[in-house]
Amino acid sequence: MLLEVAIAFGPVPRITWEHREVQLIYFHESEVSNYSTLLLSEDKDVLYVGAREVIFALNSVNIAEKQHELHWKVTEDKRTKCAVKGKSEQTECRNYVRVLQQLNETFLYVCGTNAFQPTCDYLNLISFELGGKNEDGKGRCPFDPAQSYTSVMVDEELYSGTSYNFLGSEPIISRNSHQSPLRTEYAIPWLNEPNFVFTDVIRADQNSTDGEDDKIYFFFTEVSVEYEFVGKLLIPRIARVCKRDQGGLRTLQKKWTSFLKARLICTIPDKNLIFNIINDVFILKSPSLKEPVIYGVFTPQLNNVGLSAVCAYNLSTVEEVFSKGKYMQSATVEQSHTKWVRYNGEIPNPRPGACINNKAGASSYMSSLNLPDKTLQFVKDHPLMDDSVTPTGDRPRLVKRDVKYTQIVVDRVRALNGTIYDVMFISTDQGALHKAISCENGMHIVEETQLFPNFEPVQTLLLSSKKGKRYLYAGSNSGVVQSPVAFCDKYTTCVDCVLARDPYCAWKPLEASCVDILQESEIKRDWIQNIGGDASSCSDKVRENSLQHTFKHGSTAELKCSQKSNLAQVVWKFKDDVLKVESPKYRLLEKALLIFNLSEGDSGVYQCLSEEKVKNKKFSQVLAKHVLELKKIQHATVGPTVAAAMTEGNRDVRKVSAVSTSGSTAQTSTTQIMPVTTARLITKPIGPVLTSAASNTEIFNLIPDAVPEKTMFLKSNDNFLLMFLFLFFFILFLCLLSYNCYKGYLPGQCLKFRSVMLLGKKKTKSDFSDCEQSVKETLVEQGSVSHQNGEQPKPAHDTGYETEPDCGNGQVQPGEPQAFREVKDKPFDVKCELKYADSDAEGD
Repeated sequence: MLLEVAIAFGPVPRITWEHREVQLIYFHESEVSNYSTLLLSEDKDVLYVGAREVIFALNSVNIAEKQHELHWKVTEDKRTKCAVKGKSEQTECRNYVRVLQQLNETFLYVCGTNAFQPTCDYLNLISFELGGKNEDGKGRCPFDPAQSYTSVMVDEELYSGTSYNFLGSEPIISRNSHQSPLRTEYAIPWLNEPNFVFTDVIRADQNSTDGEDDKIYFFFTEVSVEYEFVGKLLIPRIARVCKRDQGGLRTLQKKWTSFLKARLICTIPDKNLIFNIINDVFILKSPSLKEPVIYGVFTPQLNNVGLSAVCAYNLSTVEEVFSKGKYMQSATVEQSHTKWVRYNGEIPNPRPGACINNKAGASSYMSSLNLPDKTLQFVKDHPLMDDSVTPTGDRPRLVKRDVKYTQIVVDRVRALNGTIYDVMFISTDQGALHKAISCENGMHIVEETQLFPNFEPVQTLLLSSKKGKRYLYAGSNSGVVQSPVAFCDKYTTCVDCVLARDPYCAWKPLEASCVDILQESEIKRDWIQNIGGDASSCSDKVRENSLQHTFKHGSTAELKCSQKSNLAQVVWKFKDDVLKVESPKYRLLEKALLIFNLSEGDSGVYQCLSEEKVKNKKFSQVLAKHVLELKKIQHATVGPTVAAAMTEGNRDVRKVSAVSTSGSTAQTSTTQIMPVTTARLITKPIGPVLTSAASNTEIFNLIPDAVPEKTMFLKSNDNFLLMFLFLFFFILFLCLLSYNCYKGYLPGQCLKFRSVMLLGKKKTKSDFSDCEQSVKETLVEQGSVSHQNGEQPKPAHDTGYETEPDCGNGQVQPGEPQAFREVKDKPFDVKCELKYADSDAEGD
């Protein structure tokens, strides 16, 4: 069950570092964007950055130090022509630097989109100026800055994968050479809407006797040519070409004769989960490795759950597919979703797609130009291998949910026990970086670091493999960030340093610090490091320092405790017993414990512990210690002056205690104030323990020994002033009420009150029956007028006027009698006088 959960959700990063918590170096220039091309020159300690219309040279030790800057802008004429073609003049019709490759010690080969007219040039590293060659960049650099591309410089020849035309409908993998330029055949079986992600060269073994050639590998995702469904099925591919390929003599002239491609498998077989989109690749080449290892980052095509996976492949597995695997051919069966099937026929000799080696030379094939047409025609028709490249272990190294991985780099570190670990640094589309290793318990994500505060995708990731201090460089749309490979100094205890399981970090007992072993000149045997997470050898002393609090009775205490490990559980102990925080009296927050309605029984020692379980072992460490006290403080006897004042006129002596207790209840006498509950805060700082404070608790000072006479006088005068203001506003209210009643502004009972006050006689209620009769007669006359015109009387609408005729829009029609119009203008014919039934009406 735990394994299924791990597969479904993936390992949780043990620690999450915000960008403010760690030492990161940022580089950004105003009005410059798209820092998506990075090139690291470790010999010169220079990081070259290609952005929109700018190329920077930064100090790789501190990228905040800019060494050179070159602006490479588009002319107004090219921008206008680009806009005429329907592209955005503000964004697309600019020069996005997409190729930065080291040509030699003096020059860089650089290419830019140049407003959909890709151009390449040579950058002089001494003067940091362009040579002005302005070579055509077709096939070397994309037209559209949003199009995929990849390139690598091998022996001063550029190998690239990109689009060859304006529309992006002609993808090619090419070698740009003045002597022997080559490219792929423009045919769907060769490349079918590919999305290029990475390319690199793998040199042949110098100690080998078979005379193998250097090989360049391309990685991309393309639309499947094997199957045909309603939608497009995407397939991750690996393609290979040979460096000494010269093309064919008659067939495949200036085309690759060694181009072959195969499918990369990255699946979880028992879950039927297929990761068929490749986002990035890193080829780990190290002297300690027998063969290079290929790491790839994958996502599913229908990624509605946000899954990502990392698969690793051995180079020997890839070579076995290309050198011994079966080919595929176009199917002849109609009405089938399968378009390509395995080829079981005879394979020409020499083997199609193979590099020229000693075996081919023994058969008089010294170059691809000597290959027979039968072999070349077979390669042209069968570029796809039937066998697939399977990952090591037949499953992904890492599967993570709710994250999309974008880039990956891998470093090899030798731990103190001699074991070598492959440390994977994987970036996300939210600007984060995960550091993961494979240990005895499976995959372990050491930490998660937020590189960019605005959570933007990481577009490029580089690793400095130089000895000593190693750095990571990440490029995004807004800038470049530099990060160390480890944050060992953030671990302040031996247990925390060991539980991190970081192969870069070890604990030095004498200095009581966690250090980066790559930066140390010598490593001693007494250093503590255990990648398995066993921290039993740590002997951290329990810190006796604590935070001491004195709180008010009935108040709420907030005891703070910060825990960084996401794999640990916070446990609170009270008087050495585990505190049951399920009680309504307690509430456990993310970084604090709340205790409500404090009483005498809550006094004591509270400890916050971090418990982390590794290999069925539980390791605890005290994070914070709080001492809570509720004391009754005895106050001094009141002085003679205060006692005299209390005897003469102050009946409520408790006013004196209210000055010091701020609302707490206390009993007093004429000679001495009884003990009251107060609160004070005494803070003693200790190492990593955070300061604790109660948000709802005030900090009070002790009650003074004597209360000045002026204070007593002011308090008694304050009560007299409040009583005076109350009486004043009450009398004012009665005056206003009487005035309004006299003027007749208030109806109802106020009028009766006014009649009684003015000694008037109560009038009987007026009879308005004569007016009602006239209204009835008027209504009858209207009805008779309508009847005389030959129409039946209509029921009156409820328009708000009882005498308004039913005329639709309220207007009298032209054909109506004059009598009816007079009725409308003068609805009442009876003269009615309405009189108020007021007792003083006769007097008026």
